[in-house]
Amino acid sequence: MRPKLNFLTEELVTRIVDEALEILAKLGVEMHDAEAAGLLAANGAEVISGRMRLPRALVERSLKSVPAGFRLYNTAGEETHHLAGDNVYFTPGSAALNILDFDTGLMRRPKTADYVEYAKLVSGLEHIAAQSTAMIPDDVPAEVQDSYRLYLSLLYCAKPVVTGCFTAGSFGLMRDMQVCVRGSAEALEQRPLTVFSCCPTAPLKWSAETARNVVDCARAAIPVEFISMPLSGFMAPVTLVGTLVQHAAETLSGVVISQLARPGAPILWGGSPAIFDVRRETTPMGAIETMMLDCAYSEIGHHLGMPTQAYIGLSDAKLLDAQAGLETGVGATLAALSGINSVSGPGMLDFESCQSLEKLVLDNEVCGMAMRLARGIEPRDDFPALPLFDELLREKHLLISRHTRKWLKTEHYFPGPVIDRANRSRWQQEGSRTLKQRARGERERLVAIWRPPDVSGDVRRELTRLMAGEARRFGMDRLPALPE
Repeated sequence: MRPKLNFLTEELVTRIVDEALEILAKLGVEMHDAEAAGLLAANGAEVISGRMRLPRALVERSLKSVPAGFRLYNTAGEETHHLAGDNVYFTPGSAALNILDFDTGLMRRPKTADYVEYAKLVSGLEHIAAQSTAMIPDDVPAEVQDSYRLYLSLLYCAKPVVTGCFTAGSFGLMRDMQVCVRGSAEALEQRPLTVFSCCPTAPLKWSAETARNVVDCARAAIPVEFISMPLSGFMAPVTLVGTLVQHAAETLSGVVISQLARPGAPILWGGSPAIFDVRRETTPMGAIETMMLDCAYSEIGHHLGMPTQAYIGLSDAKLLDAQAGLETGVGATLAALSGINSVSGPGMLDFESCQSLEKLVLDNEVCGMAMRLARGIEPRDDFPALPLFDELLREKHLLISRHTRKWLKTEHYFPGPVIDRANRSRWQQEGSRTLKQRARGERERLVAIWRPPDVSGDVRRELTRLMAGEARRFGMDRLPALPE
């Protein structure tokens, strides 16, 4: 039996959705992209006082064309994800401005070399199913940072990429890079390689850039995750239910835009809401109420028949410390029990602003444990039980029994060396290493054994040509030198 966590009754889910539909019909959304606005107006939306009111029938019609799930594929075209049902996959948190430097213990701006090491590391993390464009290298102009992160990801890691555009102008090149890897636009539609994050602005607003990204992704059949970010008590009602109503309204408006641009476009009902801590004036991602919001809106997304995403399983700590482990572990566990399909968060610290490669190594094990928990408990040749206990009494142990050898690795999760399970004397014999030291050692080991993804030399050269051409448009004579 798969254990399942629920925060909302069916009656409450239905009421939240109904209230969100009422808000869209009576208050509407602020829309700053002309094409998205045109799509809405052509399908019955009214413009009143600068806001587009979306009729309930339009939203309900759009929901009918949303796929119940979709699949992702790596650079070699092999399936890695089936985002549907209660399947759970983990990906690092994305777009961090800083990296935690292990040697100094300080946060600093990432460089190209940091990103390359990150991509190599993710290649070897068993329980991190996708990479994300996790940090923003500051050694290239801001205008090319979106496409440059995707470029490095495709060169150094085979896993699918969770990414996005901070500017609408980046989309064309980022799409062309994916087409380059796949070989054609049709092949990319059949085997999606990325998911793009598209973020409405609270409350009930779509900027020109984000709305344009929704339309562009839909027409290219590139999956989108909607990242609504209401802040309870600040840019949303202070109550969790009120925040869920706002999240549903903002996300439903994105669903409508996507499905009008291309019915059947793949999407994730996602988000990054948070409570607002009025004492510190911060948006804590590690707050238990923030995690409750994530799990609850995922219930709403599943109720509406679509796969889900959440920023959860991360920490507001500034170092790899007990708080980092506490907040990440609780979040990853809740996400797995809630059946959130795409969990964005591993590696992240400091309110989604910092990546730590050592924390990412630790979080890989947290994710492995959470996924084992989600598989639940079921019989494994346990009945009839009498023969097993007869053998136990006869042999005095079951260490090498046929039953143990058959089920040991399926039933028990064995973490890697970053998790200490040695007794004290053995731990001392092996150097009394701290968690940070073990995480650093595993980071170095995985980067050392990295092998490049199976992408042809022609594809690599074309990716570099495309990226270099874009960089020249913004004043760079050459791209930063890449590590060996």
